[in-house]
Amino acid sequence: MSVSSTLPPARPTGPMHWLRGQFRSPLALILNIAMLMVLVAVVPPVVNWALLDAVWTGASTADCPPDAGACWAFVGAKSRLILFGTYPYAEHWRAAVATALLVVLVIASLNPLNWSRRLGLSWVVGMIVYGVLMWGGVAGLAFVDSTLWGGLPLTVLLTVIAVAFGFLVAIPVALARASTLPVFRTAATVYIELIRGVPLISILFMASVAMPLLLPQGFSLSGLIRVAIGLTLFTAAYMAEVLRGGLQAVPRGQAEAAQALGLGYWQTRLRVILPQAFELVLPAFVSLVIITLKSTSLVVIVAMMDLLGAAKAALADPNWIGFYVEAYVFAGLIYVTMCASISWYGRKVETKLRDARGYN
Repeated sequence: MSVSSTLPPARPTGPMHWLRGQFRSPLALILNIAMLMVLVAVVPPVVNWALLDAVWTGASTADCPPDAGACWAFVGAKSRLILFGTYPYAEHWRAAVATALLVVLVIASLNPLNWSRRLGLSWVVGMIVYGVLMWGGVAGLAFVDSTLWGGLPLTVLLTVIAVAFGFLVAIPVALARASTLPVFRTAATVYIELIRGVPLISILFMASVAMPLLLPQGFSLSGLIRVAIGLTLFTAAYMAEVLRGGLQAVPRGQAEAAQALGLGYWQTRLRVILPQAFELVLPAFVSLVIITLKSTSLVVIVAMMDLLGAAKAALADPNWIGFYVEAYVFAGLIYVTMCASISWYGRKVETKLRDARGYN
């Protein structure tokens, strides 16, 4: 008996097939028509306000009459303040280069295939260069105190610190949480549940106000470091729970096979278990990065000017009064771009990891 080599029929494609699929049932027909009506009602006014009737150039509020559309002239005049906060105007190039360097390091680090000693060395060198650019005081660069850092560079820096150090803290906490040793498991559980049981605002207040009272007399930390510590501890608790889920999803046979090959506890965890666990929880990890990025906006309550704080500060100029919508739309577009980029890159990394392991 010969085996037939006939291929299965190809799935129909094309715009007409897609269109028929959208109206395959009465409910789908009603929902699609309702959505079309919403788009018709919403999109034209938004386009008119944001593009057709918008004012693109001007020097003050007088150039943006009340009956006009969006006053993007305000954003053009205040974009440097929104992006860089109170960082010295003439030194904005330093903050831009330092932030770009940080983003490149993060992009390289999100792919586990790049994890190596070379990447660690790149982080050490990169952070030294970052500190030189942001603080200055050497190589002819003017010194800029960290209290003047703000805008997009501060948002990116706090996100990177919280995610990077939070991940380093989350690894031992997740291992302790999944451990069979009751002391370590209890300590990790208490930490995770305590941090997850309070809002981030409370932790930021504690880090900014209460932490100096707990430090030895004569020893102090800058506000930036205190806030970064609070964000790191908060992020680490959530990452630890995500990693714990990944650790439980890795088949037990992986650890047994590693032990049979003579690998010790830490070699098994670091070389066999954790890479697989990280791959399994990568979508959740990307979501945590996005949440952390957006959560940095809360640092405004402890007198730090992040991207949203800088947008609010731009509205204090008496020459530009009342353009709240434009300021927050501009800041929102930056957040959307960053979050969408993180999500897109996370999906690319997930695909590369799947292909590297030979999964279809």
